[in-house]
Amino acid sequence: MSASEQVQLNNFSSIFSLEGKVAVVTGGSRGLGLYAASGLLQAGCSKVYITSRKASACESAVAALNALPNKRPGAQAISIPADSSKVSEIERLVSEVSKTTSHIDILFANAGATWGEEFEKFPESAFDKVLDLNVKSVFFTIQKFFPLLSAKASLEDPSRVIITGSVAGITLGSLGKNGSFSYSASKAAVLHMTRNLAVELGPKHVNVTAIAPGIYPSKMANGLIEIQGGMKEVEAASPNKRLGRPEDIAGLVVFLASRAAGHLNGSVITTDGGAHLKGRM
Repeated sequence: MSASEQVQLNNFSSIFSLEGKVAVVTGGSRGLGLYAASGLLQAGCSKVYITSRKASACESAVAALNALPNKRPGAQAISIPADSSKVSEIERLVSEVSKTTSHIDILFANAGATWGEEFEKFPESAFDKVLDLNVKSVFFTIQKFFPLLSAKASLEDPSRVIITGSVAGITLGSLGKNGSFSYSASKAAVLHMTRNLAVELGPKHVNVTAIAPGIYPSKMANGLIEIQGGMKEVEAASPNKRLGRPEDIAGLVVFLASRAAGHLNGSVITTDGGAHLKGRM
């Protein structure tokens, strides 16, 4: 193949475009999920379904998303509140989504929870809650959405499942008085589940990847930031001297959902400025 042939890339100007795609974001009413939903809508998605447990939070998120000035004509965010910790609620969510679309192209499985307590006092109920939401519900969300994910998927245009893991599932999470034992275990589990599902669903034209964020300022992470000495201390400890920003998550999710990531399957991408390389989140 000549050099002139090699530089002819296929539709490269649109390689990051999500024009006309349909997405579902669980845990989408705030934090990482809302950042991603904003990115998906601004990258060209025609529909972005937002779900989380609180109806009022979903409605506020959707109102803000629909007010974005640069989404494609007719594009919309849609609120469908659901408690992802219950399989019956996941089934209801799929049923509601099915009323207004015949397929989905992107599923961002982002709903999750954490719990901090010292080892001797860590309660069974908290362990169950975190494992159920962070692992079991992710599996059943993907399972129940699979018919919609596979409805239009093809070799050249596979659907995408993107799972929110954590660097706490790769290296050590919080220990001591705010030990995140169940959270770290759940994120290690869901990252390995990503690899299993990638091999299971890849031949059916559904690619499965995961992101492993470090500390992003959010309702879930703000307590951990305080424990570690505050924003400036945590930023100073990161190799790139800052924490994650909304655009970092939005850009990564858009990339993984786009044609640019069409050959990624089973991949886990860390997004923490390199902090996990120092051995702790």
